[in-house]
This record gives sequence, structure tokens and C-alpha cells, in this order.
Amino acid sequence: MKKEPKGTQPKNKLGRREFLRALGAGATVTAAAAAPLAGEVLADTESNDEKRKSRYRPNSPEVQTFYRVNRYPS
Repeated sequence: MKKEPKGTQPKNKLGRREFLRALGAGATVTAAAAAPLAGEVLADTESNDEKRKSRYRPNSPEVQTFYRVNRYPS
């Protein structure tokens, strides 16, 4: 690949910086256009008691299978 003097490069060639600027501008426009399409955010429907309840069930089949499969050999 031959290096040409700086002034002789073709004008229609898109440089790295210009490419990244165009890419960033396109992403910004896309994000701005997609913002109105997002649905309305709804509040949590769980009460404080439901949020604090215990969810870990050590005798559930999934937990028992996990410990059985991942048991270290003795």
C-alpha cells in the first residue's frame, strides 16, 4: 500500500473520524426517535409484606437438583 501525500487523497473517501461522527449521530437520532415508542411505566403492584416474604425454598425440586448435580465427589 503506497502512502500518498496528505493533499492528494481522494475527497470522496470517508475518514475514520467522519465515519464515527456519522455513526454517533445516527445512533442519537435513532434513540431519540424510539423514546416516544416506549410504553408508560407502571408502579409495582406488590405490597410491602409481599416484597419481604421469603422466596428461597430449600426443599424445592430445583434446589435439590442443583445441590445434587453440583456436589463435590467425596
